[in-house]
Amino acid sequence: MSSSTQGKWVKLEQKGIGPGARSSHAITVVGPKAYAFGGEFSPRVPVDKHLYIFDLETRSWSVADVTGDIPPPRVGVTMTSVGDTIYVFGGRDGTHKELNELYSFDTSTNKWTLLSSGNTGPAHRSYHSTAADDRHVYIFGGCGVAGRLNDLWAYDVVDKKWVEHPRPGESCKGRGGPGLVSGGGKIWVVYGFSGMEMDDVHVFDPASGEWAEVETAGEKPTGRSVFCTVGVGKYVIIYGGEVDPSDLGHMGAGRFSGEVYGLETERLEWTKWEDRVGLGGNHPGARGWCAFSGGRVDGKEGLLVYGGNSPTNDRLGDIFFFSPNCEVLSMDLLKL
Repeated sequence: MSSSTQGKWVKLEQKGIGPGARSSHAITVVGPKAYAFGGEFSPRVPVDKHLYIFDLETRSWSVADVTGDIPPPRVGVTMTSVGDTIYVFGGRDGTHKELNELYSFDTSTNKWTLLSSGNTGPAHRSYHSTAADDRHVYIFGGCGVAGRLNDLWAYDVVDKKWVEHPRPGESCKGRGGPGLVSGGGKIWVVYGFSGMEMDDVHVFDPASGEWAEVETAGEKPTGRSVFCTVGVGKYVIIYGGEVDPSDLGHMGAGRFSGEVYGLETERLEWTKWEDRVGLGGNHPGARGWCAFSGGRVDGKEGLLVYGGNSPTNDRLGDIFFFSPNCEVLSMDLLKL
C-alpha cells in the first residue's frame, strides 16, 4: 500500500477536568464537540452519571448541566447521534443487571428524555454495538440476560418507534463487542466474541430484509472483540480490540491489538493501515474496551478514541485521533 493511503495518529491535548481514565464507556461527536458517558475504573463498577463534553477545537473538557430523565451510571453502554440529538442504549448497572432503556439527549437544550424501556424495544443487554444513519439508531448483539445475542433492531427517530429486523440465523452467532457500521444502505457486522474471538463479517440489507455472510480477502485481521469501528466512505475501519481473552473475563485484561485495518466494502478486501508518522507518544498502542466515534478534528474526518483498558489492566484516559490519508476515500463519515 502506498504512503498516500496510510493514516496518521495524533494525541489530543486535554484541558480542564474531564472524565479521566475509564473503560467500557461511550462517546459520540456532534459538530465540534464530543460527548462522553458511562464506564468503569475498577472492573464492573460504574463510575458516575455525568455527561462530559470535550470541545474538539479548544481541546477542553466541561460537564453538561443537564435536566430531565438522567440515566443512572452504567458500563458496557453505547451511544450515537442523529443530527443534534444523542441516543444512549443499554449497558449494565452496579449490580451487574443488564439494561435496555433508550435515552435521548438534546444538545441544544441539555435535556435527557427516556424514550423506551421494559418490554418495548430490544431486550436487556450490555457490550452490544450501535450505529446510526440519518433516521435510525441500530442496535446489534451484546451480552443478554440469558447469553450472547445476534438480533438487530432499528429505532426510527422520526416515528419514534422500534422495529426488529429479521435475525441472521446460526451462521452469525450471538456475540459481544462486535463492530457495527451503517453505510451504503446496508448494515455491517464485523467480528466480536462468541465464546472465542470471531473473524467473520456479515451484512444486512434493510431493503430486502436479507442477511449474508461475506468472504473477505487481503490482509485480514485476526479475530477480535471490543474494538473501535467507524465507517468512512466505502471503508469499515477498525482499530485495536481484544485478540485473546483473559481467563478472568471482564475482571482481567487479555491480549490487545494496536493495529488499524480498513475493509473496502465493494471489493471486500482488507488492508492494514500502518501509521509511519508520529509513532511513540502519538500512537495509542494496544488497547480495547475503548470509547470511540467518527468525527472531524482540524478539518479531517476520522476515528476518535478515548481511554480504554491496557494490557496491564490499567484504565486509560488519553484521547487520540486517526485520520485516513487516502485519496480514494470520499471522507463521507458514517457515525457509529
